[in-house]
Amino acid sequence: MDIPVLPCLRQERQFSKPTAVFIPETPSFLGEHIRKKRIEKGLFQTDLARLFNVTHDCITYWENNRSKPQVQHYPDIIEFLGYFPFELDISTFEGKIKAYRYINGLSQKNFAKNMGIDPATVTRWEEGKGRGPKRKEIEAFLSDNLENKSKLSD
Repeated sequence: MDIPVLPCLRQERQFSKPTAVFIPETPSFLGEHIRKKRIEKGLFQTDLARLFNVTHDCITYWENNRSKPQVQHYPDIIEFLGYFPFELDISTFEGKIKAYRYINGLSQKNFAKNMGIDPATVTRWEEGKGRGPKRKEIEAFLSDNLENKSKLSD
């Protein structure tokens, strides 16, 4: 027995024209730096997600300033951008700590563990407060390790 089949159903779908992509001329936050470089390189957000080993949603959130990347992703982001996107005064102790942490992808807790100090001390130092017996030793270490400031300049 034959079953009749409809000859051909014609379906039409309408798509809206894609909106223009906003490319920030002068990026003001980290996500805009990422978006600008991604578009300049002709990459999709999924390409970046694979590169940074995060989800597509993470990239979307970063680019729209809905969230910030975790510090562990900073070294890969700095390498991708080809410059240091953070405005830090590395002539100060607190700026040196943050710059070192960002370049190496270290949280305050991991930095403190590596330096043999309490994480609360790192927090105070980054706020420009506190002294501590190891401050001079760590400041000398940071100065030596941040000598190559080419990473820190745009």
